Amino acid sequence: MLMRFDPFRELDRLTQQVAGNGRPAVMPMDAYRAGDHFIVHFDLPGVDAGSIELTVEKNVLTVTAERRWQPQNGQEVLVTERPQGSFSRQLFLGEGLDAERIEANYDNGVLTITVPVAEQAKPRKVEITSSPKKSQAIDTQSSETQANAAA
Repeated sequence: MLMRFDPFRELDRLTQQVAGNGRPAVMPMDAYRAGDHFIVHFDLPGVDAGSIELTVEKNVLTVTAERRWQPQNGQEVLVTERPQGSFSRQLFLGEGLDAERIEANYDNGVLTITVPVAEQAKPRKVEITSSPKKSQAIDTQSSETQANAAA
């Protein structure tokens, strides 16, 4: 077994234990574009699907989740490193995304959110037309000269 020595790991763990209750834990994510959709994956292992909530207000998508674990009677806890409590993360959606058609799926501890690109933001081809050339006479006299000639 290979062990790496990290002198700050224990300090980080103790700091999280002392201040962890008031501090939100991070939900790691991956985000990418696939065709006409943006896909976001959040790692939420051990989170009950019923505790996950998605809300959209204006152009902000908020993901909240909760993970709780309480030892049962007779269990002696030796180590508790997994974050417990409520987690939250916000994503700012661009104007070119369709917030009305967001889809979400939770499977094997991964929350997948699919946000389609809005129709008006999709690239489209613009047809170029040309008109046949017509010869057109251009009057070179000024309007003052035309008024004098008419009188």
